Amino acid sequence: MSSLRVVIVDDEPMARRGIRQLLALHDDVEIVGEARNGKEAVRLLKSLAPDLVFLDVQMPELDGFAVLGELDAERLPAVIFVTAYDTFAVRAFELHALDYLVKPLHEQRFHDALSRARDRLRSKEALALARRLSRLLADRAQPDADEAAPQPLRRLVIATSSAHLILDVAEIDWIEADDYYAAIHARGRRHLVRESLASLEGRLDRSQFVRVHRSAIVNVARVREIRAQAAGESGVVLRDGTEIPLSRRRREQVAQAMRRFAG
Repeated sequence: MSSLRVVIVDDEPMARRGIRQLLALHDDVEIVGEARNGKEAVRLLKSLAPDLVFLDVQMPELDGFAVLGELDAERLPAVIFVTAYDTFAVRAFELHALDYLVKPLHEQRFHDALSRARDRLRSKEALALARRLSRLLADRAQPDADEAAPQPLRRLVIATSSAHLILDVAEIDWIEADDYYAAIHARGRRHLVRESLASLEGRLDRSQFVRVHRSAIVNVARVREIRAQAAGESGVVLRDGTEIPLSRRRREQVAQAMRRFAG
């Protein structure tokens, strides 16, 4: 094999840039394409037929698994999954001996994964990897009825300047979008995590957390009232007095969540 032809798939520009920077350290790698979402990824992977794809698992509309499900099982590239911390997904990858990287990416772990992918592609193991990947997709399409469904997130690990903070999700007051990060408000402080709001929403307990606006999620237990504002707008007021805009189309959904919680 000469150069390793690579495609990067991630809906976060900063994540794609980070992978590009790490790949730039390897002379035998050629980035032949990038995709911002699942639909773009399917088109690119079909037309370019790369050797390797760095594939984000959690994307809106068409996630990483769905992308691979759109491809010919006999022509699947080698895959390194990229994921926010998700124990269910990681267990699945480990079970099928597939590689994965957890965001935020660490340089040594990244280079180790790339080295393994390179070695496998240069050996007869490439075919075996494609078969294991096909089995993973088949298992996902036809889940075992006895297999436990993934549980909602109960704890969140937040990297700080000096340590890692373990936060019970019940302590979260609300979460807001901050560019390509999510800002978590809890314990009177604001913590940034490198994960999209949509990704976090998918991992949280829907009976406890509700989207009130395209850029905000609230813990229903922290809501004091829904308050009318000027020009027919509304806001959610938390127990500590924080007021968060409430979009019109989400007002009834939030009210129902509050009633379920109260009941």
